[in-house]
Amino acid sequence: MKVVIMGCGRLGGRLARLLDAAGHAVTILDTDVYSFRRLPREFGGTALIGNGLDEEVLKKAGIEEADAFVVVTQGDNRNIMAAQIAKHIFNVPKVICRIYDPLRQELYSTLGLETFSPTTMFAQILKEKLES
Repeated sequence: MKVVIMGCGRLGGRLARLLDAAGHAVTILDTDVYSFRRLPREFGGTALIGNGLDEEVLKKAGIEEADAFVVVTQGDNRNIMAAQIAKHIFNVPKVICRIYDPLRQELYSTLGLETFSPTTMFAQILKEKLES
């Protein structure tokens, strides 16, 4: 599977490492070259400096051939915009978008974006741990 990941923070870096180790073709984008320090030396994918809201950068990352696009930057607005570009302009089959704000996550989920909110997920996990 060919995957483009936008955001090389803790989550994006770990996901890139896992997918690469599993044999997938991975390109990871970030605006800050320092973020790529999270990737291991043996990372076989591509680390690309650039803004994932820029269509030319996305083309350089291989978005036109991508099977999946994952957006995990720190900014909800940026993530939503990039996910919509990948889904509606480049017709990427699988687009997954992290949205911290649970209200936004619900809204964009109803509009057809595949989203997840770590805020909601971790609150549920903590609730279950407290009640067990």
